[in-house]
Amino acid sequence: MELPFWKNFITSQKTQRILILIIALTLTIFHFYHPSYVTNILIPYQVHEKYCDIFRGEWVPNPNGPYYTNNTCREIHEHQNCMKYGRPDADFMKWRWKPKGCELPIFNPYEFLDMMRNKSLAFVGDSVGRNQMQSLICFLSQVEHPLDISTTPDSNFKRWKYTTYNFTLATYWSPFLVRMEEADSDGPRHDGVFNIYLDEFDKNWTCQINEFNYVILNSGHWFSRLSVYYEKNQQVGCWRCGLKNITQLPNHYGYKRVFKTALKAINSLENFKGTTFVRTFAPSHFEGGEWNTGGKCLRKRPFTSNEKTLEGLDLEFYKSQVEEFREAEKEGKKRFRLMDITQAMLLRPDGHPSRYGHWPNEKVVMYNDCVHWCLPGPIDSWNDFLLYMLKIEQEIL
Repeated sequence: MELPFWKNFITSQKTQRILILIIALTLTIFHFYHPSYVTNILIPYQVHEKYCDIFRGEWVPNPNGPYYTNNTCREIHEHQNCMKYGRPDADFMKWRWKPKGCELPIFNPYEFLDMMRNKSLAFVGDSVGRNQMQSLICFLSQVEHPLDISTTPDSNFKRWKYTTYNFTLATYWSPFLVRMEEADSDGPRHDGVFNIYLDEFDKNWTCQINEFNYVILNSGHWFSRLSVYYEKNQQVGCWRCGLKNITQLPNHYGYKRVFKTALKAINSLENFKGTTFVRTFAPSHFEGGEWNTGGKCLRKRPFTSNEKTLEGLDLEFYKSQVEEFREAEKEGKKRFRLMDITQAMLLRPDGHPSRYGHWPNEKVVMYNDCVHWCLPGPIDSWNDFLLYMLKIEQEIL
């Protein structure tokens, strides 16, 4: 039975505004006291079915997946082409992310391209960000293959055009997001030694993104490499460098500062009118050692949310990103959104190439890859998140 009082109550515009304010206040308080750092899911304007925290949930079986294969998509890099290199199981491709209390639609390439008509999107960051971009291209290959319109032969700076939709997609390689120099291409761990200028913009991308409607910013796993940190052009410390008379600092020290600098760079761009999605850290899943000491990742199913907790360095990285995102957002100069994939990917130890990114007898730097993601695979969900957020973004604008 419908109560007249309740019907009048919810149809009052004044009351609806009060309800929105109460919910916004409650969620603000929850953000400061909840350890998972509740993210901005752009809730203040919805009190109906569109309100959903899409980043908290579980992986559930999806017999309909995958939505492309390594035969239908030509943009899968070799070291993420797990089926080509003999991965014996296929169940890792048959899960989807299910948020608590709502549904996250599977990526629709026709809808995405229609929304992106006459628009542009750039990925800025490292190879995990490029991994997501390849997933996006694979999804879109169901509709159209893009033209390569790159202005340089450097594969780290690529640009494509979907001519039917006048949609431009680009990638800018910047693994530390700030200016850096490779001081030693080998180093004691055979993955290089880097000078990182924590307070200096990387002009390879900061001078290029003004034209883009959307930018997806990411960085993470390069901070496990040996690095010397500079601020105001002076050495301030290092991470695992082993050099005398230099302060040893935790690598999340540099991580927090590069996000501060990168977001400051975006806030300083007068001509950039787009939206920046800060994509949070995707944990690796090495077991039995690190990447260079025999670590593997051969699990065959996801964790549930009560089986795995974000902790240690992964938690420090995540907190650093969220804190700097909040600070940049407070300035109010540009539009920042948080693509919070950390919890979802923490639960997917089964989705990495491990030893199935190359032939067994090949000599490769990372024999077991527990950093990147098989394609098709769990990383496809990031584009589910992206499309959902873009829909909300267009409603705002």
